[in-house]
Amino acid sequence: MPSLDMLNDLIPVFVTLFVIIDPLGLVPVFIVLTQGTSAAHRRRMAIRACLTSFFILAAFALIGEGLLGVFGIHMPAFRIAGGTLLFLIALEMLFEKRSQKRNERAEQVHQELEEDHEAEKPKVKAKAKSSPAKSNGDVTIPDHEADDISIFPMSIPFLSGPGAIASVMLLMGKFEDNIAMQASVIGVVAVVMVIAFVFFLLANVVAKRLSPTVATVVSRLLGMILAALAVQFIIDGIKQAFF
Repeated sequence: MPSLDMLNDLIPVFVTLFVIIDPLGLVPVFIVLTQGTSAAHRRRMAIRACLTSFFILAAFALIGEGLLGVFGIHMPAFRIAGGTLLFLIALEMLFEKRSQKRNERAEQVHQELEEDHEAEKPKVKAKAKSSPAKSNGDVTIPDHEADDISIFPMSIPFLSGPGAIASVMLLMGKFEDNIAMQASVIGVVAVVMVIAFVFFLLANVVAKRLSPTVATVVSRLLGMILAALAVQFIIDGIKQAFF
């Protein structure tokens, strides 16, 4: 049973990872990239993306500091650099540029995938016209022809990008003398991925219910919290390096 002090430490851990990974903000991206595919295909993509991202972040959490040591990089320097990176991400959230960049990248990837399958589109349309189940004009891409977007771009760089990797390593370094808290950090990563999976399954419902105004307010509020956490990482890094 976790103590009250442990829960107090886990709250900022969850907020940091939830804000950086931003499963709610990735819902429109997931909708764009899986447009026209079946529910089964979307479910598979969500499972693969979330599992892959969890293993990537867990791996960096466990061996990230050792990997930095190979290159002669110490944790104080990484805390300062990582805190700066998180602060820049927070600024993008405050000025509503992060979601815009993600959506633009998702649209670009979606267009590239469509161009790769442009020769197959007439066949899909012909099947849709001949099928009475598709008489409403909607075209569902067969699962074997749908693109696998689980690894790229959903897992890398959206779910387990540089910001998420840096955050996990910073949090593990913060609790370097507490194995229970380090295990809890990995547990929080798993919780955030489960939340992301649920959001992806309910992508269409979430997108309809979440108004742009509410999304903007939530994004700015979380951006402010992230900015404060990022500054704290920088301060901790400076203290360790010089004092």
